[in-house]
Amino acid sequence: MYYGNIKKFDIANGEGIRVTLFVSGCRNRCKGCFQPETWSFAYGSPFDKSAADELMAALDNPSVRGLTVLGGEPMEPENQEGLLPLLKEVKSRYPEKTIWLYTGNLYEELTGEMGEHEKHLPITEELLSLVDILVDGRYEESRHRLGLRFRGSDNQRIIDMQKTRAEGRIVIWQGCAEDKKYQHKNNENGDKNEG
Repeated sequence: MYYGNIKKFDIANGEGIRVTLFVSGCRNRCKGCFQPETWSFAYGSPFDKSAADELMAALDNPSVRGLTVLGGEPMEPENQEGLLPLLKEVKSRYPEKTIWLYTGNLYEELTGEMGEHEKHLPITEELLSLVDILVDGRYEESRHRLGLRFRGSDNQRIIDMQKTRAEGRIVIWQGCAEDKKYQHKNNENGDKNEG
């Protein structure tokens, strides 16, 4: 598995201050992707012991609330194999910290509920069992909307995986209720966006 970046103080990709791992490789190739360079599976550097140690050291900071994994596409088969041992180690060392994972795939595709899907592997369910929050769905440029929390388009869901597992149905993360709605208003000073 290759990765493009490790951000040690990220507030854009999940709740609170987070360590963010950007993995490389994506076959979804969403129109309007904000970092198409990560589509290549060879972008960046190999995720080796040195990178893992750097990530764990960043997670040691008590101000950090958890790890976010995005890309690229974390749920590509090649990346699932690399991420499973890493997420196990994070959960073992930092059980109080949350793991957020962004994927262009739907939860139902990853769990096999929509029939056969190339991203549903024997290890997929174990990997998902380590995730606290799953942001699913491809970015759709036409559905981009200002004010969405932690996602780019309004088709993407933020799934509370702990509640989903407990209730046996998809439960949307309660933080989505805090999305801001921006309306276009006219006034004598010209057009203005207000939230």
